Amino acid sequence: MTDQTNNHACRHAPATARNREPILQVLQRVLPDTGTVLELASGTGEHAIFLAPRLQPRIWQPSDPNPEMVASIAAWQQEWPSKQLRSPLQLDARDPVWPVEIVSDGSNLPEPPISAIACINMIHIAPWSACLGLMAGAGRILPAGGILYLYGPYQQSGQHTAPSNEFFDETLRSQNPEWGVRHLEDVVAAANAQNLTLLETVPMPANNFSVIFQHL
Repeated sequence: MTDQTNNHACRHAPATARNREPILQVLQRVLPDTGTVLELASGTGEHAIFLAPRLQPRIWQPSDPNPEMVASIAAWQQEWPSKQLRSPLQLDARDPVWPVEIVSDGSNLPEPPISAIACINMIHIAPWSACLGLMAGAGRILPAGGILYLYGPYQQSGQHTAPSNEFFDETLRSQNPEWGVRHLEDVVAAANAQNLTLLETVPMPANNFSVIFQHL
């Protein structure tokens, strides 16, 4: 798989090529064996097209709140089609009801049912309300035993884990004071409030972490 495309709707995030293999290795180990994986904040869609065919028989459902990113996901999907990859949804984690939840005629329900949620590099580049919305949605949607997978940088015990993360945090907050590298303990507390329990925290390249929760 190459990252080359002539489709101008396809956006490109250089970090994807660096972290997709380590993320795949963790997901292969922690995801339920079957079901639909709902990805929130899919961004460019490059993770989706890489992960979907490699995680079969699971289905990968990408989504993003930004219409331009939804278009990028769809464009990448045209370039690298996979029977495991669904068309992207426009979804904001802060919404009280997500498009994949039960509606009167059941038309929006994913098939197979959602068994996991993945969220890569979102909660530090979004208001804290997005993290709370993510946890609330996971609490509503995931079945007992369902998995919530997060990836990104975190502070631990009130400290940054590397000088580069401290600089990154300052950069984010200068762009938007509602953004920033979150305290892992705050994220865990928000998850616990929605009946999500921390299973493990896995150190990843570039001072990031995979954080895995399970719905009780």
